[in-house]
Amino acid sequence: MPLSHGDQVTLLKDILNNHQTDCCGSVAECEQLERLVKSLMVNTQVDQNVKNILQEVYQYSQHGVGTADLDQHILSNQENLSNWVSDIGQFS
Repeated sequence: MPLSHGDQVTLLKDILNNHQTDCCGSVAECEQLERLVKSLMVNTQVDQNVKNILQEVYQYSQHGVGTADLDQHILSNQENLSNWVSDIGQFS
């Protein structure tokens, strides 16, 4: 059963929030972020402001998949993570 738009946004925010609070994550989570972003980007219900944020999240997740030190990547993006969760919550 596919996830609804609301479920996808909730999952996206949960993963980002976990990265922000735990200061660590997994490559699988970054790959999940990529899949969620791709799905949300083609959804016409998604606000354009959220799509701009999703572009940033996609780049973050791509760098996360390719980095040798994922925890450091997450740590260096703490402010972005906090902002993304907050901003997505305002528009969703």
